[in-house]
Amino acid sequence: MRPMRGILYKLCSVMTFIVMAALIKATADHVPPGEAVFFRSFFAMPVIVIWLAMRKELTTGLRASAPMGHIWRGVVGTMAMGLGFAGLAYLPLPEVTAIGYAAPLLTVIFAAMFLGEDVRLFRISAVVLGLIGVLIVLSPRLSVVPGPGNDAATLGAMLVLGGAVFAALAQVFVRKLVMTEKTPAIVFYFSLTASVLSLVTLPFGWVIPAPREALLLVLAGLLGGVGQILLTSSYREADASVVAPFDYASMIFALGIGYWVFDEVPTLTMLGGASLVVTAGVLIIWRERKLGLERAKQRKAMTPQG
Repeated sequence: MRPMRGILYKLCSVMTFIVMAALIKATADHVPPGEAVFFRSFFAMPVIVIWLAMRKELTTGLRASAPMGHIWRGVVGTMAMGLGFAGLAYLPLPEVTAIGYAAPLLTVIFAAMFLGEDVRLFRISAVVLGLIGVLIVLSPRLSVVPGPGNDAATLGAMLVLGGAVFAALAQVFVRKLVMTEKTPAIVFYFSLTASVLSLVTLPFGWVIPAPREALLLVLAGLLGGVGQILLTSSYREADASVVAPFDYASMIFALGIGYWVFDEVPTLTMLGGASLVVTAGVLIIWRERKLGLERAKQRKAMTPQG
């Protein structure tokens, strides 16, 4: 294990995914979200295949033992991606990022509901704290005052929140898949499934992107593949509990790109709510690490017979 290298890979992956989201946002006014999903997914696959070939893991890395599991994960994950991309057209990048932080909180709830995971008072309290933060971020977008701007912002907030719900469900499927599948297979077959499913939206208004838009979309797909590789590499080099908190560095990157590229100035309400969500997420990660260390000590103390 090389934790510092793992942290570096994680930070690079977070930065890569934020840049990818910014590229999608730059085309969102003209390119439908379903089309953006296709570019993001299709052009990620060559990057993943080349990486596996370089590691001589192409045959073993793409072997699927649970094809239906990959399909269901792909369906749910594609919904999450499509809703998130749609929301980028209506909301600032930092706000989309903050609302997206609801996904790991909801994963705790869904894992308890569908996987029977034990969730105790500490994690429940942290989830409640985080969801309060999400509501604070959402509050300006839930205005009862009618108007084109308010309506668009409300729609965007609901789209991104819906994307977070589906992203959390996707994580539940991933938790089941990792029991039998290799990580490269999960990543590759998700991109493949998303590419195919995105074609269903063809009759609903795909456009021929301008050369600049096409370049940005292809680059977003390539960066998506690179981001997945960096993310996978980070977990090879360090424990999940070490690198997971660095997910929240995405807010710093989103604030910078939002300000300098899109002229988006964050509000105090958004920053306050995001701070609560980040605090809740870090508390959950800290608790998971502590429980993991306690379980490891218990296993070491057990006799060979258990």
